[in-house]
Amino acid sequence: MLTTLIITEKPDAALHVANALGTKSQVKKLSHGGVPFFEVQTRQERILVCSALGHLYAVAAKTDGKRSQYPVWDLSWKPKHLVQRGQVRQEMWIRSISELSKEANRFISACDYDLEGAVIGYTILKYACNGADQKAGRMKFSTLTTKDLRDAYSKLLPRLDFELAFAGMCRHEVDWLFGINLSRALTQSALKASHRYSTLSTGRVQGPTMRFVVEREQEIRCFVPIPYWVLRCFVEVDGKRLEVEFEIDRLDTRASANKVKAECAGKIGTVEKVESHTYNLQPPTPFDLSSLQAEAYRHFGLTPRATLAIAERAYLDQLISYPRTSSQKLPPTIGYREILEGLGKLTYHKEVAKILSAPRLVPREGEKEDPAHPAVYPTGVLPTRQLESKEQKLFDLVTRRFLATFGEPATRQSDKAIIRVGRYRFFLRGARILFKGWIEYYDRYAKFDDIILPPLKEGQPVVVKEIRVHERYTQPPPRYNPSSLLKSMEDMEIGTKATRADIIQTLYDRAYVKEDRRSMTATPLALCMNEILMKYCPKIIDVKFTRELETMMEQIEQGKETREHVVHATIEYLKPILEDLKAKEEEIGAKLTTTIREMWTEYVTLSVPCPKCKQSLIQIAGKNGKRFIGHKVISSCKFSLPLPPTRMANLALTTNLCPECGFQTFQIKWKGRRLSRPILSCPNCYVKKGKESRDVKATINPLQEMNKGS
Repeated sequence: MLTTLIITEKPDAALHVANALGTKSQVKKLSHGGVPFFEVQTRQERILVCSALGHLYAVAAKTDGKRSQYPVWDLSWKPKHLVQRGQVRQEMWIRSISELSKEANRFISACDYDLEGAVIGYTILKYACNGADQKAGRMKFSTLTTKDLRDAYSKLLPRLDFELAFAGMCRHEVDWLFGINLSRALTQSALKASHRYSTLSTGRVQGPTMRFVVEREQEIRCFVPIPYWVLRCFVEVDGKRLEVEFEIDRLDTRASANKVKAECAGKIGTVEKVESHTYNLQPPTPFDLSSLQAEAYRHFGLTPRATLAIAERAYLDQLISYPRTSSQKLPPTIGYREILEGLGKLTYHKEVAKILSAPRLVPREGEKEDPAHPAVYPTGVLPTRQLESKEQKLFDLVTRRFLATFGEPATRQSDKAIIRVGRYRFFLRGARILFKGWIEYYDRYAKFDDIILPPLKEGQPVVVKEIRVHERYTQPPPRYNPSSLLKSMEDMEIGTKATRADIIQTLYDRAYVKEDRRSMTATPLALCMNEILMKYCPKIIDVKFTRELETMMEQIEQGKETREHVVHATIEYLKPILEDLKAKEEEIGAKLTTTIREMWTEYVTLSVPCPKCKQSLIQIAGKNGKRFIGHKVISSCKFSLPLPPTRMANLALTTNLCPECGFQTFQIKWKGRRLSRPILSCPNCYVKKGKESRDVKATINPLQEMNKGS
């Protein structure tokens, strides 16, 4: 009997594939070496469905050496548990898949149909399944619904997507060559100068992305405000006081503003002209990943990385289609009516009923296309669990955007009255929605304020009641936020839709940027890093060069370029740069060390004094990742407070003071908790509570209590 082994990317996907290919009585959940898999027994074949855990193989140096050694040019793909510490489960999964592959005579990759999914499926079949990549088929689907999975299985592609896999592997290899060598060069330079380890990194995409933030910061710091003057004008029409616009947005001198005020205030003008026109507002296009991330940030404050994580969870729950797409197309093959009927069983029944009553179901589409997947859309499958708040918000956003694409164009009327006062003109503007159309489905995310003008006639007198002169100053360009930075990366064509969010998060993790009111501020370390890279290897942070590499890797997907040639070209380019960096380690290290010490002192020094001796306190890193608050120098004062160790949480000092004791608070983000929110914690109060509740038999560990409080 034919035995087929299907490899999926994640365990949830394996469950959906198994359930789609067999009836309830045909599907069994089994275990091999502690690793779960599914067996589907039909009359024609035996199907084994086993999942990966994302990437089971990773790029590493071909031969083991010191982690501080660089440059490193020889690379190979190795099991992830041999490359990264703590990957015990990956070792179990590889062993289990390898053993199960010996029972199979047919192989299929059912990993996500994109660069990363292609790499995951190819490497597992090649390395864990004894070269089964050469005879394996490929399932291509955009949702994990039963219908899509059955269609993908019945229309199996006869071979793996090798070009996509090789392009993805090349991307990993090139990024590894850049990242491992340049990051080690910078880290070792700082270590040798300061004898204190600090993780520093840069890379093919990370460098140019950091440069965006740095250049914007420099532009803001060098900005010189220029004064200008604006007029706020109020008129009275039929007893109603209304604000009007002066015909010139800004005036260059105070004298010219005062002149207008003197000539118009208290005077009677006339309505010179009243004009109205209507125009259509077309429905929005469906979401691709970037537009979904931008909308989620605008409405919910979700970072691009958080949005992607929530969207992937919704995809695995069969609620939406595959989110890592750049398409704005909704092909009829997805089944518009079936999806809408499914959504009608939720809270969208009124909207669905109206859409289905239309003579034709034709969504509005955008220009972007993706050969692998359509735009992001809801599947119409009902949730099988209670969605968390953020999950529900994102699902609602995707669903309402999908509904809106089927809506009619909205009609909006724009009104404008021109008021003449002497030789000056003022404008009174209004606007209103005449026909809601698609806005009816997307109204909570598309706000249009109605401003209704009073009845006005040409020649009607208008009294200028008040004119105020306000001095203003030109403003620098706004700082980036995660959403606008991601948009710049997309516009400049660096990174991929799957990696951009992680690159932005890395800038935070490396302390290259800090968040201030949802905007990204470049830190002194980022300014220093950018200066060093500009001086010693400017091409590393050159967007044009990064885009050239992106183009070469895209050509691999098209069969016009080879992975080996791109990797070789990368090595040849990096060799002289690394030689130069190694020769100038001392100079580079001195610059980095000065900046790191300044930042470290600023970061660890608390703004509140010691409650006992009134001297300054700092955050101190002890052995084995332990942290505590204490005095910088040896002191007779023994005051100290414990903090969560580095393996448990990321800490950041805040400007907030505890309302109970006045001590400075920390922002704590616990590691390893999906979608966990940072919490504010006062270590002083936690220790006090621990002491107060201590009895003879037991004591309360403040760190445990802090852990519970998260």
